[in-house]
Parts: sequence; structure tokens; C-alpha cells
Amino acid sequence: MQGIIGKKIGMTSIYSVEGKNIPCTVIEAGPCVVTQIRTKDKDGYEAVQLGFEEKKEKRTTKAMKGHFDKAGTTPKRKLVEFKNFGKVRKGEEFVDVKLGDEVTVGIFIEGEWCDVSGTSKGKGFQGVVKRHGFSGVNDQTHGQHNRLRAPGSLGASSWPSRVFKGMRMGGRTGGDTVKVISLRVLKVIPESNLILVKGSVPGAKGSYLIIER
Repeated sequence: MQGIIGKKIGMTSIYSVEGKNIPCTVIEAGPCVVTQIRTKDKDGYEAVQLGFEEKKEKRTTKAMKGHFDKAGTTPKRKLVEFKNFGKVRKGEEFVDVKLGDEVTVGIFIEGEWCDVSGTSKGKGFQGVVKRHGFSGVNDQTHGQHNRLRAPGSLGASSWPSRVFKGMRMGGRTGGDTVKVISLRVLKVIPESNLILVKGSVPGAKGSYLIIER
């Protein structure tokens, strides 16, 4: 599946031909460099590794520096593999990508659909109301003065005398890998390496995203 690495810029809105105001997310997608091509004979599977965003050489290990030197590129901060990448459009024809090639936002076409993956915002340790949408007691009568956001009974008594695994309770929230599928590509701006997709995508501003078509 073809894709590209990007960075979330923020949200805005554009007007459609019918005059509707459509909310969308602005993503800086690429340019990415092909840093490795995995083959079935050598690696057991076929994939294309892309690198995104410049990284200081002094913050790169010697092993990774050699890895990037093979591709004839500078060190990159983010590396992602895409399986079954296929051919990319070059002018009016489709060609296979080669080591050191540049993949730009031009692989996307306005009006098509894409999937966006990212890391959701971390919320820290949260209670059941914020984490699972519990309503709480919602009643301050009969002495319920400090139970408004409590989880209530956990259902365990003399048997099994424990709390079952998977019980919805308070805990760490957010910071998970989330994939939003079937987002429409509203606009592609190749000269600025920008792509506008309809709706919201996971992550905070400036976080890395993986856009697949």
C-alpha cells in the first residue's frame, strides 16, 4: 500500500463548490526519501522504507549514518516501512521506486480516500468518567456528597473475591496508536508539500502521521 510520512499542522476549513464549509486537517506530507528496499529473497517480505525530516548528524549513530549513506541521503528523523508499495507516478508513466528516490505528496489525487495513523494525545491517569464515559451518581441527595464521579460497584463479592481483568476502571488514557480510515483528500498542494483531508486526525499539532492510500 502506498503511503507517505507527514506532520500535523492543524485544522482549518474550506468551502466546497456547493458553498458548504468543510472542516479539514492540514498535513505536511513529505518529501520522503527511499532509505531501504526490502525484498522477499533477502528479507522474507517486500516493503519500502521511507525517511522523513532532517536530523542532525551528530545525533545519529554510526550504524544509522551508514544506513543513510547507502541511500545517498542525509540522516532522517522518522522511518516507516510500507508493504506492497507498488509503482509511483512519474510524469505520465508509473515506475518502481529505487533507493534514494524522493516520494512526494504528488502520489495522492484530490477526491480519493486515504487512511491516517497517528499517536493520540496523552491524557495521563484519568477516572472512569473521562476514560470510559461513565455518568457517575448524578445525585447529591441521601448523603451522596462525594460519589459524583465514582465508578460504583465492581461486582465482586465472596466469589470470586477479586476484580476480573478488563474491568473498566481508572487508568492511563491516550498516547495510543489510532488509525482513522476513509478520509477524503480535499486538496493537494505539491509546491508546499501539503495535503488537506476531511475531518480530524489523531495526535497533537506537530506530531507525526502516516498517510496511506
